[in-house]
Amino acid sequence: MELAQRLTRLGTETSFSVAQAAANWKARGNTVYPFHLGDIDIPTAGHIVEALDRAIADGHTGYCPGAGIPELREALAADIGTARGMDLNAENIVVTTGGKPVITKFLQSVMNPGQEVLYPNPGFPIYESQIEYLGGTAVPYRYESTADGFALDLDQIRSLITDNTVAIIYNDLQNPISAESTPEERRALAELAQEFDLWVLSDEAYFDTRYEGRSESIASLPGMAERTVILYTFSKKYAMTGSRLGCAAAPKQIADVISTLNTNDESCTNHYVQWAGVAALTGPQDSVADMLGILRERRDVAAGLVNQVPGMHVAVPQSTFYLFPDVTDAVARVGATSVGEFATAALHNTGVSFCTREHFGRRQSGEDREYIRLAYSGISAEDIGAGLGRLRDWVASY
Repeated sequence: MELAQRLTRLGTETSFSVAQAAANWKARGNTVYPFHLGDIDIPTAGHIVEALDRAIADGHTGYCPGAGIPELREALAADIGTARGMDLNAENIVVTTGGKPVITKFLQSVMNPGQEVLYPNPGFPIYESQIEYLGGTAVPYRYESTADGFALDLDQIRSLITDNTVAIIYNDLQNPISAESTPEERRALAELAQEFDLWVLSDEAYFDTRYEGRSESIASLPGMAERTVILYTFSKKYAMTGSRLGCAAAPKQIADVISTLNTNDESCTNHYVQWAGVAALTGPQDSVADMLGILRERRDVAAGLVNQVPGMHVAVPQSTFYLFPDVTDAVARVGATSVGEFATAALHNTGVSFCTREHFGRRQSGEDREYIRLAYSGISAEDIGAGLGRLRDWVASY
């Protein structure tokens, strides 16, 4: 008996393999500083947890509409629309089990087998995985290193678009590289989408995880609302990673399809968790500000220490909870033959565990620099200081 051939095209989040290596090292009695997984070690706010418990006690434990309960859809439309300057209502909102399913259901809605979808690389690995699993052609586009971080290579993106291109995935405030588009870059990408009549998936998981400045959505630009699906998640803003609650904010044409896909796949998103989502959106927002304060402190400690490590440097991002430093010279300094070998040596010599560029998509032609990703959402400022201090001293010893 054989399994389906399409499984050979299915990828995964390879960062979990790093987590396993870190766990194995820790099990042998070693200290590990976990910078590898972008989970959050800050508790969900008490009023949100109370709303979840109350919903269970009130009997909200059965089925509910596939698109989500009306109260949550209305609250999401108000929250997403107000923050982005858009006119949304409940019919534009489909509640999902976290933000990740929006990727798959967007592709199922707009992509036929053989069609091309552009996606960021380095980028969240599930983009590439799902495009290929569903029979599409995954076409990676790149970023260029700048003094402030990274910028889209707009000329390359234009060159990649063909008559067979149907959509582009855009992750402003990006995982893993924390890239943030300028208004000009965002407008240029919107113009390309309209010129070539492309659907856009705007992954806005980190829209509210920012320390300076103000987030903007490509969907709010003229001519974009009718071709853009916004991926929204409660995971980052409200520290609800395990609650698995998110939504697609989409043109009604797409929202109706995703709702039907929900009915086919899960029936509905967990009923009582949706009431926790209502409480998160409509209740006090102090916990959001408090968490951002904690994450900002961690960012500052981490960035300051990274830039003290010989052969490593990083621009300080205004959003997300990742650093993506260039470590090319550090890799060479310690005598590692690859960034993967550098990561293993760092774990065994310092306890610092992290992902590398290799965990975020296949390398593109011409890439000659080495990068790692440091997630600081699940590690205290004190441990950040201890771990990256050990990394600095280890690299400096060569």
